[in-house]
Amino acid sequence: MSYVAPAEWRPAGGVYLEDNAWEALQKSGKSTSIIASAGAGKTEFLAQKAAYLLQTNLCEAPKRILAISFKRDAARNLSDRVHKRCASELARRFDSITFDAFTKSIIDRLRPALPAPFGGAANYEISFPKRDAIEDFLRRHNAHSESQATLNEKMAVAPLPIATAPINERWRQLLQAYWTEAYASNPAQLTFLMLNRLADYLFRTDAGITRALRLTYPYVFLDEFQDTTEAQYDLLRSMFLGSVAKLTAVGDDKQRIMGWAGAMPDGFERFKTDFDAEEIVLHSNWRSHADLVQIQHVIAQRIDPQSQPPQARAKRGVVGDVAAIWDYRTRQEEAQGVAGWIKEEVETGGFAPDDFAILVRQSADDIEKELAPEFAAKGLRLRNVARSAGGVPIQDTLAEEITAAVIPLMRLAAEERAPASWQSAIGLRQDLLGLDDGDDDGLYRARQELEEFVAALRTSLQSAPPSAQSAEAAAEDALQFIGERTLRRGVPSYRRDADYERTKAGFLALLRECTSGAANWKEVLDRFEGIGQVSLMTIHRSKGLEFHTMIFMGLDNKSWWSLDPRRSEELKSFFVAFTRAKQRAFFTSCQQRGGTINWIDALLSPAGVARVEGPG
Repeated sequence: MSYVAPAEWRPAGGVYLEDNAWEALQKSGKSTSIIASAGAGKTEFLAQKAAYLLQTNLCEAPKRILAISFKRDAARNLSDRVHKRCASELARRFDSITFDAFTKSIIDRLRPALPAPFGGAANYEISFPKRDAIEDFLRRHNAHSESQATLNEKMAVAPLPIATAPINERWRQLLQAYWTEAYASNPAQLTFLMLNRLADYLFRTDAGITRALRLTYPYVFLDEFQDTTEAQYDLLRSMFLGSVAKLTAVGDDKQRIMGWAGAMPDGFERFKTDFDAEEIVLHSNWRSHADLVQIQHVIAQRIDPQSQPPQARAKRGVVGDVAAIWDYRTRQEEAQGVAGWIKEEVETGGFAPDDFAILVRQSADDIEKELAPEFAAKGLRLRNVARSAGGVPIQDTLAEEITAAVIPLMRLAAEERAPASWQSAIGLRQDLLGLDDGDDDGLYRARQELEEFVAALRTSLQSAPPSAQSAEAAAEDALQFIGERTLRRGVPSYRRDADYERTKAGFLALLRECTSGAANWKEVLDRFEGIGQVSLMTIHRSKGLEFHTMIFMGLDNKSWWSLDPRRSEELKSFFVAFTRAKQRAFFTSCQQRGGTINWIDALLSPAGVARVEGPG
């Protein structure tokens, strides 16, 4: 393998990097804190930094880079970008994974090394306890005045063992009882927060495991760092503080909307102090054009008066309003108006339905019930990505490795030309077989095997019209070709049978669902991937995504009662929603839902965001 001298390295794909991004990328000998506001291109920055470290061998082979994200689709997106920019033998040394999946994989592999009594519970389930269950626990332990939120707060700041945790004795007793009951269940019921605490305990008590981790990962990327919780940060400190590892934390406090889930209010400050990190600010916005960026900056300054205006790098590509608040009298008029406007834009504006996304504060299922009939009447498909199929949210299924493995194979069989699917399929096969780019004989065999399988699958699909049964059979054939055992060995979150079977069930359920009424297999796969559909999601699920046109529904004082100038996290949520838009951002306000949020109007009106009668 030949490497590039650091001074001669250039970004892959002809990507332009601003001066500060260049500086941050080349700092390989120091931890850095990268402040990257909305649209700053942080995913591309991390992908280019990974390419720089791997292609120059600054991350010396066989050592690896660990990239931790908060969402599956973000982790998948970053991994895909690195694979496109690096030779396969280099890209295989880049591990992109979510925080939860990483901690879970640590416990699944190294559980026996945990100190007693935590080394047991090989059979456990991920638990998402409901409020009633928590209230029952607190009631049984005479803690009637406490709440689920307080329990989570105490758990977040209570490292194991509980006996020495920095909390008062009463809470030590409660948390000890909670852990005991969780382990006493069959199977044990463990939350992701508990897995975090277990992993932290493991690294604090087993020097050998900690040393092995540090030898493996000299470079660590932390995406969306503003959402890091106390327990997650404790784990990072236990793993890497005092080591030679260089950490790159990327994020933006203006987008910290996970405070309800325990996100630290001072994460960047603590990171800079603990890891002696240098702060570098990225000033570009590659997503939105100047007119939108100007409005976004008004909101940013309300959040942080010291916020500096970013440089808009995108070009405006639309005429007419790029931002407005649409007024409606009734919910029905609102649903009909939004559906009719999107339909007209698709028919006359040259847009595709998937150029549009509808965001809501919460209760996406309720909004789906109102919108879906009106969209269907206009010949549009609406996809609520928060809805579950087979017990797994659709958005999660779309980001799963099983999806990335099977869908390209089915596309190759269903379509005459699918070059992107071919690249994905042969790339995965190369990775699973461990073939280097220079292994001509191995790559030839892999291509030949892939071509033969695709030909056989094409014959199978041509003889079997789309149905739930034929779709599941095709997916099982694809998994047999890939090798389920091989796939599971390469994906830490698939190693436990229960976890893999749950993921596979969600994938198959969504695939079966997409066959209903489909005229051909291409239509089935387009439905599965959301092509030609308008996405519906909550603000939290929209983080890290971007859309040509964003429509937020429910800008009224009942749907978003908590949007108050004294609640900074709510304004940050508003900022996140607005900054998903590449070209246009609209908000609907319906009198039947609630009244006007006057302070938002007063904030946006001077920036040119008018309240107008909604299209109908």
